[in-house]
Order: sequence, then C-alpha cells, then structure tokens
Amino acid sequence: MPTQEQARNLALRLHGLSGGGEILRKAVARELARVDPLDANELVGHLIALARSGWEPATHILSACVKALAMEAEHIPYAEELRRLAHVQSLPTVADLFAEGPARQEMDKGAAAKADARVFTQSLGHLKQQARLTRDPDVLSRLATASDPSVVRNALLNPRLTEPLVVRMAARRPARPEPLLEIWKSPRWSVRHAVRRALVFNPYLPPEVGAKIVPLLNVTDLAELAGDSSVHPSLREQAARLLEQDPAGKRGSGGA
Repeated sequence: MPTQEQARNLALRLHGLSGGGEILRKAVARELARVDPLDANELVGHLIALARSGWEPATHILSACVKALAMEAEHIPYAEELRRLAHVQSLPTVADLFAEGPARQEMDKGAAAKADARVFTQSLGHLKQQARLTRDPDVLSRLATASDPSVVRNALLNPRLTEPLVVRMAARRPARPEPLLEIWKSPRWSVRHAVRRALVFNPYLPPEVGAKIVPLLNVTDLAELAGDSSVHPSLREQAARLLEQDPAGKRGSGGA
C-alpha cells in the first residue's frame, strides 16, 4: 500500500507541472489509473490528510484529484469501484468524495426555461456570443443569470467577469444544477475560495459535486457547513468528519 511519503513525492512531482488545471487534472487521472483501486484510494486518503495539514503542494494536487475523479472517470478503469472499496478499507474521508443522490433542493427544468424566456429574447447563439464578448458589465450580469449552461460557460470565459459576480452566480437560488457545474468545472474560477464556498453552501448543488469541494474548505467553513441544515446531510456529515480528524483545527481558520 502507498505510504504518506509516496503520496508526498507524487504531490511534489505533479505540483511542478505547467500548463494549467486541465493538464494537471489529466495527469492525476493517469497516476490513479496506473495503480490498483486499493492503492488509488490510499493515495487519495494521504493527499486529503496532507492537504488538511496545510501542506500547499497537496492542497493544489487534491483540487485536481477530486475533479479527476468526476471529469476523467472514463480514463480511470475502476472509478466506479472506489467508493465501495473505500468503505471496505475504512477510509471514510475518501468514501465521502463519492456522495450520491439529488440536491437538497431542485428547480424544475421547465420553470427555469420559462424564466430564461422572460428575460432573454435573442437566439441561443447570440446569447452565447454576447456572454463571451460583451464589455458591458450590466449585460454580463444579466447573462450570468441564465439557466442554460452554454451561456454560463461562455460568460465564465469573459475577461471582464469579476469574482463578486461569479460568487453571486454560484450562490444563486433557485438554480438549475447545470450552471453550477459549469462554475465548478471552470479552471479559472473554481480555485477561488469564495466561489467554492458559495457553491458548497448552495442547496441546489448536487452532493456529488459538493462532496468534492468540502475537503478543500478551511476550518471555519467546515464548522459552519457542519451546522447548516439547509445543505445536503451528506455534506454536513463529511464536514463534521473532517473537523474531527483535522489537524488544521489547531491552527484556527486558515484557508485550505
């Protein structure tokens, strides 16, 4: 079984990669695919522990790792086995990453489409182009409220988009899950603490995504999440479990 030192060496090696979040995410997926599923779970567990201890290389790699488990699952042959095996291995912090089920609250797809139709009269192609290119902050703010994920995806690429607006997008309620997933997938915005926090506290975010954000939060956020009855119960339990095991708790509320 991999040791924590091996996980540390892996984190150091991958931390030196250049090319952005997608390159790192795919590199992590390749590393997980090279080992058997039991070892993969052990590596992920060590990365979580190292990241929670405040070691920056592990924090950086863990962010790519949790995304790889979702976005690169087709390249990890045994991805569907990991949750079951994590329970068998008594690795609860790893098993928690694979939460399932509907979001705590859900917005009807038809209602979301009708709301969009009342606000937007242009074609979808025009809206996507405008979202990506507009220089007008008011127009961008309006387009950021769209429920169509392709419009949101383009808005997230607009160089004039600001973090406060993305936080509002991530916290918007009611919301369809698809736009929230686009924010989580964004390599530019999903690394921002305020954005992660807004997403994970949004009861409209599917727990399978929220569970992959929780280990990246700081101690203060975990404590708040553990006591927030509006979020999915699995996320509250996950936050409480990390707090019980978290050496970062000894340091106060430093960012993860």
